[in-house]
Amino acid sequence: MYNDNYPYKRFNITLEFLQNHIEKDKLILDLGVENPLSSLIRDNGYRVENTSGEDLDIDRSKIINSNAEVVTAFEVFEHLLDPYNVLKDIKAKKLVASVPLRLWFASAYKNDDDDRDRHFHEFEDWQFKWLLNKAGWKIIDYKKFTNPVKKIGIRPFFRLITPRYYLVYAEKI
Repeated sequence: MYNDNYPYKRFNITLEFLQNHIEKDKLILDLGVENPLSSLIRDNGYRVENTSGEDLDIDRSKIINSNAEVVTAFEVFEHLLDPYNVLKDIKAKKLVASVPLRLWFASAYKNDDDDRDRHFHEFEDWQFKWLLNKAGWKIIDYKKFTNPVKKIGIRPFFRLITPRYYLVYAEKI
């Protein structure tokens, strides 16, 4: 069932993109703790394991020891100081990932009450593509999409027309 309300619009776009590229019999390692998006993916017939909330800048053992055929990372890389080494350590041959794009009209997101709930990176599409390529990945397909809010004003208008998310399907080179 399609729900266009935040964050379900993003979840449904992500699920549809995943369904276009990944077979349901593939084991997926989803970077990040279990969440509504990983549950939605699982409820749609995928086999999904999640990481346990460990700091992936420090502890990448779950990634290194995984035998998953696909890794997903939805809004994870922007929180890492070193996404390059995480990407290098992935053994799976397929990656589906999304990152928030840098918005010229808004500062990078940060939560002053939670050090882990901050964006160290907000990428431009060319930066994320370069990072993936340098780490040994080739983007096969991508999608950019907006995240409009139901408010009135200049920034809500810009959110209506400016892509906020960059979703990619990449394969190991």
